[in-house]
Parts: sequence; structure tokens; C-alpha cells
Amino acid sequence: MNLTFSHFEEILKKGYNLDIVFLLTLVDEQECDIKELCCENPKLSLLYQTLIRKGLVTEECKLTLEGKSLVDFLSTPIESKIDKKKPVPDDFELWWKAYPGTDTFTHHGKTFKGTRAMRVRKDECKLKFNKILGEGEYNVHELIQALELEVNQKKENSVKSVSNRMTFMQNSLTYLNQRTFEVFIELIKQGHVTEESHGPIKDVDI
Repeated sequence: MNLTFSHFEEILKKGYNLDIVFLLTLVDEQECDIKELCCENPKLSLLYQTLIRKGLVTEECKLTLEGKSLVDFLSTPIESKIDKKKPVPDDFELWWKAYPGTDTFTHHGKTFKGTRAMRVRKDECKLKFNKILGEGEYNVHELIQALELEVNQKKENSVKSVSNRMTFMQNSLTYLNQRTFEVFIELIKQGHVTEESHGPIKDVDI
């Protein structure tokens, strides 16, 4: 860690301190599990929770995009500023519009009536969505593709079973909190597509 006084000033301006910088450096350079290191020391445990609260590390002890930017800042010229990664405002709106509003839908000419709204608590969803993007593991396009795959799968299975499978889909906040998208991102990586299927679809309903 090559820290100058100018770096130190910039770090303080952004609301960070050297304790934070040191722990982030351990994660980045030594791939250290700081969660385990901090668990038995109340002060260090509080500091670790601060890293999570500030969006610098994930709960799996990996650097987020913002955490990585802070570490990278230390190797830049002293005239540089910390590049705080901010989510693109339109990203959440794109995902929000893609999320089904209700569990009522028409597919292949067949209409299925639902009973509930599925887009709920938009402000909380936005915070959670931006936190997920900030982790750096997934981008907005992957999240939307995962959503489209699940919705299409449920609609296809509704037609085949003559029952509304969309009634089993989680509301938007639960979907994000439980990270339901992850299994569908994996399916896409394995070759599943989001277009309407004309053959059997493996049932991975959640």
C-alpha cells in the first residue's frame, strides 16, 4: 500500500479511514477472510459491519465495485480522486419495468387470471437492486435476462399444465432479497434462452 498524505486527505473527505483501507487491502492483495479475523474482536467486528454498510465488501467478504475503486485509488497519482461507483439510474427502471406487474397474463392465446400485485415496495427494491449491482458480480443485463427466463418458463409451464404457474412467482422485493435470479443466471450460462420455447422446458420453478 503506497499511501501519501494527499491520498490520506482524499480518503478522509470520502468518509473513510485507514482502518477501512487496511482491511480492504487485506481482502484485495491477500484474499484474506476478514470476517473470520474480525469475529472474535468486538471492535474489529464493528469495523467489518461498517465495510458492509458502506458497500465496500459483500457479505461473502468480496470487494464490491466501490471497494475495489478505493483500493485502486491508492496506486493512482496523488492528483486523482476516488472514483465512487454509482449505479446508473435507468438500470433499476429497466429491471422494474421488466418485472411482471401482476400474475395475470396471456400466453399462446390463453389467458390466466391472477390475484395479486407482484411489483411491491419500489424504493426498497431499488436499494436492494443497486446493492446487488454494486457487488460487481452481475450486471443489469444478466439480471433482466434471468427474470425474463423465469417468467417465460412459468408462462410456458402454465399453458402445459393448464394452471397459472405465475401465482408461485415471488414479489419483487422477496425475489431480490432471496437472490432468486442467481439460479436462472446459471441456467443461461448453461445455454438456456429466454425466447418462447417450442419444446419441453426443464422445470426449475421456484
